[in-house]
Order: sequence, then structure tokens, then C-alpha cells
Amino acid sequence: MKKIMYLLFVLLFVLPIYNFSYCQSAKENIILTGNLYNDSKIAITKFEENNTIVESESVERKSPVKAGLFSLAIPGAGQFYNGDILLSAVFLVAEAAFITTAVVYNNKGNDQTDYFQNYADQHWSVKAYAQWTLNNLSNLNSSLKSEDYNVFDNNGNVVWSELNRMERDIGDGYSHTLPAHGEQQYYEEIGKYNQFSSGWDDFTGDDYHTISPNYIYYSGQRGEANDLYRVSTRAVTFLYINHVLSALEAAWGASRFNSNLSVNMRLRAINLTGRIEYVPTMNVNYSF
Repeated sequence: MKKIMYLLFVLLFVLPIYNFSYCQSAKENIILTGNLYNDSKIAITKFEENNTIVESESVERKSPVKAGLFSLAIPGAGQFYNGDILLSAVFLVAEAAFITTAVVYNNKGNDQTDYFQNYADQHWSVKAYAQWTLNNLSNLNSSLKSEDYNVFDNNGNVVWSELNRMERDIGDGYSHTLPAHGEQQYYEEIGKYNQFSSGWDDFTGDDYHTISPNYIYYSGQRGEANDLYRVSTRAVTFLYINHVLSALEAAWGASRFNSNLSVNMRLRAINLTGRIEYVPTMNVNYSF
């Protein structure tokens, strides 16, 4: 639209009317520079040199491939290339919003993870869990004897391989083996499966299905961390979608720009009384 207004200004207020001898000849396409003075000189000089009618394509075509690649790299860049400033700003703002959301919620998830892991280290004990399991081994599986498992070494530390062997032998009810301390699965399982409820410091039941308040609180805190990470993951997903949509729209916008608008300028002969004058004219074609 700006280019159309610019050309109207050139045609109505800048380009003078020149007198030329009339001559029927072929049209010659030229490209306008966008400079008022230069464009008027080009049109007149071409006619004086070649005695031809001048016709010029004044709208630069856009490359759909280039526009699409611009926006695929930076959403909104292709729209800016097409001259659609408003839509460019929309995609850029969306990009900034998705990036900010992903980073902020990922950091919140990390902080929440640190919190619930520290809580677990303070309130859940592998020694308590292993000791309770040994004490109740015959109830868990009547075919097993506690003396067959060296779950604790001479210093009272848990022998992880023996603990895992005992868990596998118990079978029904003990469907998981405890991962090593510090692993992501370690912190997930102790707050997810009743099997590990006896390790919480406020557990008082005779049955591992008994759920303690600390178990419930810990599970909720771990779930909150997962919720925060899910928001961050969705933001990243929308970030990718924003790149793709921006690229597709930019390519389509460039094609639409090329097919919808065509602006041409030429010198038209006007037969006045006793003489022929050539006047700059413009043709505008817009398709819907």
C-alpha cells in the first residue's frame, strides 16, 4: 500500500508532462529505482534514446522460499520481509512468550525438584525400609527367611544388591527394586509405590499399604514439580509450532503478495488539438 501511494505521488505531483513526436514502437520494460527524481529521468531518458513507449513493473516480487526460511529461523522475519509488520510483531511476541514460559517453568520445576528431594532425604530412610522388610519377611513371603539375606554390612550400611535380591524374591506386592540413592527413579518410586511406605519416618503401620502423612505430602510435592515441567514442555512444543506456522504463513504471504498486486507505469499518448503529448500513467491490478 505504501508503494502504491508513493507511485501516485510520483505520477500526480512530480512527473511533468513532456511533448514528444508520436511514433508507434515496441514497449520496453524497465525497473523503477524508488527515487522520485531518478524515476522521472529514467522514464523520459528511455523514451528520448529509443523513441519507445515505456512500461515499468514497479512492485518487487517476493520469494516464498526466502520468506519461509526467514520465519522458520526467526518467527516473524518472513512477515517483515513481506512487509506485514503487524503479523511479524504477533509472531515475534508469541516467540518471546513461549521462550519465557519454557525457561521460567523449567526453573520452577528444578527448584521444586530440589525441594522434594531434600524433603525425602530428611524424612525417608532406606535403612528403615530395609529393616521393616526384614522384620516382616515371613509375612510378606512365608517361604523366605531373614537370615538368608545380608542386607546390612558390619557397619550397619545397606547392601543394595542384597536388598534388591530380597525385593525380587518377595515377589507379589514388592513389584519394584529400589534404584540407587540419588537417581531420578529413586525419588520417584519412594513417593509412588506403597511398597516403600515403611521408609517414611512417620510410618506406624503393620502393613506396607498404610500411607503416612509424610508420604502423602511428598507425593503432592513431587506431582507439583511434574506439573511445572509439563507447562515448560508444552511451551517448547508451542515454540516449534510457532516456527512452522510462521514459515508457512510467510511463504503463503509472499505468494499472495506476488499474485494479488501488480502496478505498472507507462507513457500514454494523448491527442490534443494540433499536437501529441505523452503523459505518465499507472495501472493497478489487485485480485481477491
